[in-house]
Amino acid sequence: MSWPEGIVARPITTGDVQAWADLLAARELVDQGGENYEAADLLEELSDPHLDTEQATIALWSGEQMVGYAKLHPRTSVVDVDRVDVEGTVHPDWRRRGVGAALMRWTIRGASEQHTATFPDYPGEVRASAKSTHDGTIAMLRGLGFEESRYFFDMKRALDTPVQTVTANGLRLVPFDPALDEELRAAHNEAFRDHWAALPRDPESWKTHVTGSRSFRPELSYVVLDGDTVAAYALGYEWAADTEATGVREVYVGQVGTRREYRGRGLARAALAKVLAEGARAGYQRASLGVDANNPTGALGLYESLGFSVHSKWITFSLGL
Repeated sequence: MSWPEGIVARPITTGDVQAWADLLAARELVDQGGENYEAADLLEELSDPHLDTEQATIALWSGEQMVGYAKLHPRTSVVDVDRVDVEGTVHPDWRRRGVGAALMRWTIRGASEQHTATFPDYPGEVRASAKSTHDGTIAMLRGLGFEESRYFFDMKRALDTPVQTVTANGLRLVPFDPALDEELRAAHNEAFRDHWAALPRDPESWKTHVTGSRSFRPELSYVVLDGDTVAAYALGYEWAADTEATGVREVYVGQVGTRREYRGRGLARAALAKVLAEGARAGYQRASLGVDANNPTGALGLYESLGFSVHSKWITFSLGL
């Protein structure tokens, strides 16, 4: 791969996380994507046991400054299509020099190699996301052959208005308990089995990215129990870097779901309303979440009925391998 003169490329290491965080902070100042990271957040990303940093990450350096990066997300299973999700950015001062397109070509090649090595018997594609207002990124992706495949909404709700809690329709609404973790993981995999591009979470990735994440807030996470069975759930998170950058304390609802056989009974509404009410009581000023615009379970309507509104739109682009 050819890089501009003066650029050194190598995989990302744990010693790079502060430079990586600085790069993402410079991106956020210009792009306003609503994503802020501490070095510890990025160190946690690198701790994913399924991530091969040598093959799936790259950082571009100009001296001591990281000026670009790309990362391929690992997969441990496939359902219909082997979708390789990717991310990356270029420092605003280094844009419009072909660096982003070169990074994306590296990413496409890496995704193809990863697909061939892991799930060659399935169709494969690369997926990248862009905020709908990021015209430069969208033009670059289209120029490389990517096509729009899905739309997602980032929704927010101020917590300065009362949140009316909802009963769990005869079942028990309880705070998260670590003893429920494996049953919760099974419930999540069941709830998202019919969602577009969703893959089951294995125990390691569940611990790394969901209930073991440093941003997870068990005191703002609730489950609905039918006996010992998790019927529905809503899990809360807080990103300290977002609070520091915006001055607004926000609870992010990272997962909301209901097992198929319990749908239509308002159980997810009960769990989510409880998260919002407890968040307001704990001093959070706002709540946010993300939703697939074509979610088959009517989640968009549920969130709107609880006072959420669309804050931004994101587009998922796909390129066949």
